[in-house]
Amino acid sequence: MDKKLSAMTTAELNRLRSRIDTELKRRDTAARRDVLKQFKKIASEHGMSLNDVIGAPKEKAPASTKPARKASPAKGRRIPMKYRHPSDPAMGWTGRGRQPRWAAEWVESGKSIDELLIK
Repeated sequence: MDKKLSAMTTAELNRLRSRIDTELKRRDTAARRDVLKQFKKIASEHGMSLNDVIGAPKEKAPASTKPARKASPAKGRRIPMKYRHPSDPAMGWTGRGRQPRWAAEWVESGKSIDELLIK
């Protein structure tokens, strides 16, 4: 066989490799199918399905495109007010996120935001 291989051209060797790969895949698929049939038969003889035996989930969950993110430990906590409206004490701001209009107007009028701090 070695003499035949050494006499073959590169193109012939590549074709042979392709045929060998195809045959190996075919045999592997057939072997897997046969083993799976045998497992299913054995499981059914014992009154179970193959999924019962291997513990596979009955329904597939949809695959998520992004990994799940952990919630922040501060999520859901109430943040105390840091600034209060000078004339309406019901209006406040935590100092996080976008500055409310009344606080922006206060700063634009030339006053310091520190004057609105809750003490």
